[in-house]
Amino acid sequence: MNPDRPGYAFGRAGADRCDGLRSDPDAIRALWPDGRVILIDPHGAAVAQGPESSLDLYLPRGRELPDLLAEASLLGRDADGAAWFALPSERVGHLPEGRIDLRGAASGLPSLQAGLLAYGRALLHWQRHNRHCGRCGAPLSLLRAGHQATCPACRSDFYPRTDPAVIVLVSDGERILLGRQASWPPRRYSVLAGFVEPGEQLEETVEREVMEEAGLRVLHSHYVASQPWPFPSALMIGFTALAEPAEPTCGDELEDARWFDVETLMAEIARGDLLLSPRISIARYLIDDWLRQRGALASNPNV
Repeated sequence: MNPDRPGYAFGRAGADRCDGLRSDPDAIRALWPDGRVILIDPHGAAVAQGPESSLDLYLPRGRELPDLLAEASLLGRDADGAAWFALPSERVGHLPEGRIDLRGAASGLPSLQAGLLAYGRALLHWQRHNRHCGRCGAPLSLLRAGHQATCPACRSDFYPRTDPAVIVLVSDGERILLGRQASWPPRRYSVLAGFVEPGEQLEETVEREVMEEAGLRVLHSHYVASQPWPFPSALMIGFTALAEPAEPTCGDELEDARWFDVETLMAEIARGDLLLSPRISIARYLIDDWLRQRGALASNPNV
């Protein structure tokens, strides 16, 4: 497993976020004319162009939107030094009709564009849902290239929110535990996950979620990797955990939870009786790595 080069979406997109430029309006103004602008609609999809079967991001340059720099958010610069910005699509008229949602971007766009779209989507979601001060109710003003909101009335400052959640591959040493929610597509199983609560260590979240969802006691856990998951603002923090080999007992969130050894898992996948999480997710990364360590993927590359 190499979390420095993740096999899932949105990780290490290859852009410098340029924190030092966010408070430098002259530098941002100089980057704007040649900058690429990702236009994101209120539903979080990016404006796209081209045939439906092969949509590409519609990326106007800043010079084509000369009056909108003040409403744009700087995302950073790519390896070639080009600047990237995010802008609400409703501020621009006469746009192409195509749209790419984030899941489509994860599988269909270059990693740089998919990662920057994920970043821009989360940032604009925060801006759109935090227009007024949470303390006094006054309208907020955006600063630092869209990364800070300040209240001119009471001087309170606000920053983009990220919601941490653990996602954990549970094993008893020989088998892994997979569960499914009733709302998922038929036959879909995945690893367990849940949000971190206030005042809680990540390891405590792992232990609590596994007990709540499957009734199993975790003996120990280890951090593996993380994945931004802006639906709308989660950060998935990946763990592996060793649990007691008891029979799982489902809580309110799962309709089923089962132990799978390698042979059973591969056989059910081959028969079409079980579907794993999409490859864009860290959930699939954790499962694939467990299989890879046991030589299963090498002999079954299409899993």
